[in-house]
Amino acid sequence: MNEKPDLCITYDSPVTLLAGVGKVRASAYAKMGIFTLGDLLRHYPRAYENRGDVRLLTQAPAEGKCALILTVATEPRCVRLRSHKSFLKFRAFDDSGSCEIVYFNQDYLKSTFPTGSVFRFYGRVERSGSKYSMASPVFEPWTEFASLPPFAAVYRLTEGLSAKQIAKDVLAALSLLAASGTDPLPAFLREKRGLCTLSFAERNIHLPESRESLALARKRLVYDEFFYFSLGAAMSQRATKSAGAPKCENNDLTVFLGKLPFALTGAQKRAIDDIKRDMATDIPMSRILVGDVGCGKTVCAAAAMMLAVQNGRQAALMAPTEILARQHYADLAPLFKELGYDCALLIGATSAAEKKRIKALLSNPHPALRLPLVIGTHALLSDGVEFAAPGLVITDEQHRFGARQRALLSEKNTHAHLLVMSATPIPRSLALVLYGDLDLSKIDEMPPGRQRVDTFAVNESYRARLNAFIDKQIREGGQVYVVCPAIEEQENACDEFPLYDLLDNAPLPEKDPRPPLKAAISYAKELQERFPQHRVAFLHGKMKSGEKDVIMQDFSEGKINVLVSTTVIEVGVNVPNACLMIVENAERFGLSQLHQLRGRVGRGKRKSYCVLVTGGTDDVGERSRARLDTMRTTYDGYAIAEQDLIQRGPGDFLASASDGSVRQSGGLCFRLADAGEDVSILTDATADARALLASDGALKNHPLLARRVQETFSIDSGLIS
Repeated sequence: MNEKPDLCITYDSPVTLLAGVGKVRASAYAKMGIFTLGDLLRHYPRAYENRGDVRLLTQAPAEGKCALILTVATEPRCVRLRSHKSFLKFRAFDDSGSCEIVYFNQDYLKSTFPTGSVFRFYGRVERSGSKYSMASPVFEPWTEFASLPPFAAVYRLTEGLSAKQIAKDVLAALSLLAASGTDPLPAFLREKRGLCTLSFAERNIHLPESRESLALARKRLVYDEFFYFSLGAAMSQRATKSAGAPKCENNDLTVFLGKLPFALTGAQKRAIDDIKRDMATDIPMSRILVGDVGCGKTVCAAAAMMLAVQNGRQAALMAPTEILARQHYADLAPLFKELGYDCALLIGATSAAEKKRIKALLSNPHPALRLPLVIGTHALLSDGVEFAAPGLVITDEQHRFGARQRALLSEKNTHAHLLVMSATPIPRSLALVLYGDLDLSKIDEMPPGRQRVDTFAVNESYRARLNAFIDKQIREGGQVYVVCPAIEEQENACDEFPLYDLLDNAPLPEKDPRPPLKAAISYAKELQERFPQHRVAFLHGKMKSGEKDVIMQDFSEGKINVLVSTTVIEVGVNVPNACLMIVENAERFGLSQLHQLRGRVGRGKRKSYCVLVTGGTDDVGERSRARLDTMRTTYDGYAIAEQDLIQRGPGDFLASASDGSVRQSGGLCFRLADAGEDVSILTDATADARALLASDGALKNHPLLARRVQETFSIDSGLIS
């Protein structure tokens, strides 16, 4: 080793400390984000080879790999080819038969296999009649007195790094850190949750002694990931909750509620009570409001806005699209006007003169001349938008905004209360991951009279009947959405394979076997030709804002009968007369997205339907069929979200905009933990983190924990010392 006697070895020590790791190998490690010994140990195996499952040669599977204990029977012979390549071959046997072993271009192994020596070989066994062979199997010397590890780690690789090199370096790092490694997790928590030590976990995640030891190691490391995330998120939240927010103590909403044409549900009342309680203090509210499509989150947001303005403060609501911002403005501006408060719309399409006027009104120091309410898009983040009396910031469809965007709006409203909303029903376990720095209010009750949308799953063989159904709905006065996964035909060209096929480890065909994608532009033209008596239009995200606004306005006013769109209409669009939602290539969508799309219909008095159309006439894969069956039989958004988490994992929820900005707030990347599979561990770790902070808010009694959180989250050391 390149050790120095006085060198203090820690997880932060560079990988170059390891013997054999020079500039070249360090550069290869850097490509994978590995710079320190800690990074290397957290480069967890992606899989394990079960070399402990030893078979007789005649019991070797026809497909897949297995382990064999074989005795070398013949002296290895090197054969050179004209192509300057070579192969080394010899025979080895067990009690059931003999096998030819071949290694290509590895002449140096000739002296490794003396006659009579015994090895454990691991690889694929090829059978031709009664003859057996193995090409380049992994080999390990075997004796009956010393057992070999049953599992071998399989690592993600990059150019310049082999599996053997990584395994060797991991073993060296474990040895170096064994003496200096200290477990930062308090012993009482390890005992409470039945967790192994960190050193045991690190060794057995890389070099598991058994299935049981591997399970124990993973449980501890998953707990650690959730625990440190929960600590960091809670401390980050505490850092933002310094006093200074306006106390909105005048919280009588009687007049506001009297203007509403409906009574609040119990869930809405509870959410508003949460908001009232938060906004009555000088600690800034940080709350997320989650609920199913159509549950009535907007009225709760409006109540929060009312609390701000009737206490002399300003409120801003930011939506992710101009369509949704315009809709919020159309719904809320008349209500607040009736209550005596002006509201402005600030979007990209707002004229320069109007933007200048709005900015001046927002920053006006005189209360009587100040604009109290503004609704907009990212335009609210632009230069010159300043608030004279910030009171409340609301972001709608939080999963479409990055943490940085939320922070920018908050910076313009220093010490303002914060409310974020999401129309994607999120299981509580996942909400803890996505919004660990926010308090949670959940609306789990639908307003009375909300219709159930009958849902059907069909394939291409139903196309004629579906066209007739479209015509019938329009002739009866309804309107139709058709959602396509692509904008134009050329998007169908794809060399990738379904994620589910990869997960199933199924043999991949030469070409993508899935039916081609329906494209919005071409399919709209096709429908217009089929229904010349009806008006068909298309909408997609690449269109200019003005074009999209005109089309949505026409559709809202009933001037368009069929709107063919990409998923741009997934969020927030409200057209009560729309009664039929058709989703093409439905097998390509996740459950939560399908549920969001279904929520665009059934918002009025008309009986509404959702038809999920799968491409082709053959049955879809098992996973896709399970999703579609869930949609046909389940209408509770939270139950659907739970199923989506089980079937697809947290990827859909954690997926972000193109800049990757919707990752969890601390920047922590879960390497082993899975919010779908590890719900119970997540719950325990979150509860333990909060309990620990309740008794030791700055972690003064746990300096190792404090350091770990500070390193992971880059939290100001003054908050945790």
